[in-house]
Amino acid sequence: MALHMTVPFLSSFLPNPRHRLTAHGFIPQKCLTKHISCSTTTPTYSTTVPRRSRNYKPSIWDYDFVQSLVSDYQVETDATHVEKLKEDVKHLLKETDSSLAQMELIDNLHRLGVRWLFEIEIKQALYTVSLVNTNIEMKEDLHAVSTRFRLLRQHGHNVSANVFNDFKDEKGGFKASLLLDIKGMLSLYEASHLAFPGETILDEARAFTSMHLMDIKENIDPILHKKVEHALDIPLHWRLEKLESRWYMDIYTREEGMNSSLLELAKLHFNFVQATFQINLRSVSRWWKDLGLGEQLSFARDRLVESFFWAAALTPEPQFGHCREAVAKVVMFIAIIDDMYDVHGTVDELELFTDAVDRWDLKAMDKLPEYMKSCFLALYNSINEIAYEVLKEEGRNVIPYLRNAWTEMCKAFLVEAKWYSNGYTPTLEESLQISWISVGSLGLQTYVYCLLGQNLALEANDFNEKMSNILQLPGRIFRFANDLATSTEELKRGDAPKSIQCYMHEAGVTEEVARDHIMVLFRETWKKLNEYLVECSPLPPEFINYAMNVGRASYFTYKQGDGFGDPDSEQKKRYMSLFAKPLQVDEAKGI
Repeated sequence: MALHMTVPFLSSFLPNPRHRLTAHGFIPQKCLTKHISCSTTTPTYSTTVPRRSRNYKPSIWDYDFVQSLVSDYQVETDATHVEKLKEDVKHLLKETDSSLAQMELIDNLHRLGVRWLFEIEIKQALYTVSLVNTNIEMKEDLHAVSTRFRLLRQHGHNVSANVFNDFKDEKGGFKASLLLDIKGMLSLYEASHLAFPGETILDEARAFTSMHLMDIKENIDPILHKKVEHALDIPLHWRLEKLESRWYMDIYTREEGMNSSLLELAKLHFNFVQATFQINLRSVSRWWKDLGLGEQLSFARDRLVESFFWAAALTPEPQFGHCREAVAKVVMFIAIIDDMYDVHGTVDELELFTDAVDRWDLKAMDKLPEYMKSCFLALYNSINEIAYEVLKEEGRNVIPYLRNAWTEMCKAFLVEAKWYSNGYTPTLEESLQISWISVGSLGLQTYVYCLLGQNLALEANDFNEKMSNILQLPGRIFRFANDLATSTEELKRGDAPKSIQCYMHEAGVTEEVARDHIMVLFRETWKKLNEYLVECSPLPPEFINYAMNVGRASYFTYKQGDGFGDPDSEQKKRYMSLFAKPLQVDEAKGI
């Protein structure tokens, strides 16, 4: 799927380049000096200046190991067989004898990671499902109603949450008889995470199902029990496609009614995608080694594979390799520059670096301390090279938008550095106006949109507002997930207050209460993002999914701690399963 984009696209929703980011939001440049002043003289850089350190561990990934990742998957050898399997599945989609069975098949295509191979067929099938009123028998089937609701809403159909009123009793609560329907309860739980703001019935459904599903004993079907545990850990809507498909293949193998052609196709497709990931990862690894910043800036996180994971999570489709490599480079720079602002640089030095990025001029390097010169030059060359490839291949000049993203991120980093330096604790909202950018979301999404853009109509009067939100909402989700996992340790190391501490200070509450509040905001922000699934947005559905992938990747990375800065053995196992270990395929049995 080739996507293109006109140059005016990002100018409509990125901050005006004549405005600058401060603790008070985006303000005209003429008003900037009273908030952020960039020094115009070169400070004396001295190694005797106290430098904070996060004492990050070395990378757990060896360069030679990454370069050794080569798949045995042969595209040419398997191409004909794969096409035969795809035709088998398409036939299965057409011949399925009930709408429920068809929806369950579509759900399996999602979970097995092959829905992209059947976009047209899925769209047609769900359009038919959306037109047909559910019969009496279907209305009484909680699993069927929940699955229909989730799939339709996920694919852009504005189905009402009122369909669940039929499962309530005369007192307004969910019927006690539903507790006997574990499969239906699980489906309702998953559907509840597609809620929009204000849909209290889905809030009630999530609370009702999660509470009772946690009480389930071991004496139920073992496969269903595994599904329940899996969903309660992370709901399907918050999960990353490729990690979910890797897990679900083991479950699907033991499912009643398992289709061997579908399973074999899913495994072959996974191996094909893994092979493309390995090509991209080896390329980025060579770039990073040649760049040499990991050795030069030893105070910063050297997290190549973890950075590439984010790139693969945002754009898992195999055809987007160039975008993945570019985004992985961006994540590496975000981590290093963030550490430079957070723990190593002085305010004077950081002002100079921010000014250099804003000017995007090599002459600005002359004023920088030595350790910043190499970082700025590497950033300057890498970003210009990415933009050059787009210009060469597609004739689009994206440099202004890529530059602007870095300018806004560095200004956000600088605001937080000044907060720390001045001992200032902002309000929660004041903090979020800055931190959704400083967490890196603006950079990630900007680069995905620039590299995978397409011609977009700008007629909508509220286009600017819509674009601003679609960038900001995933950034807030990212920030909440990050803070819930890392804020305590970061404060011990001496960072600016995070969202949890800002709310504690503002509201005068305990850390436990503040954490609960941030988790509520996390869920509410997801609901706002869910609305973009069905809104008439200028953005194509693919971009909505990329935005959601930012939230999904952040939740995965930080759910059990700092999975980026300090990945543990479990995190490494998941990366290995995604990038290093192919699936064994037995063509005779499909497993």
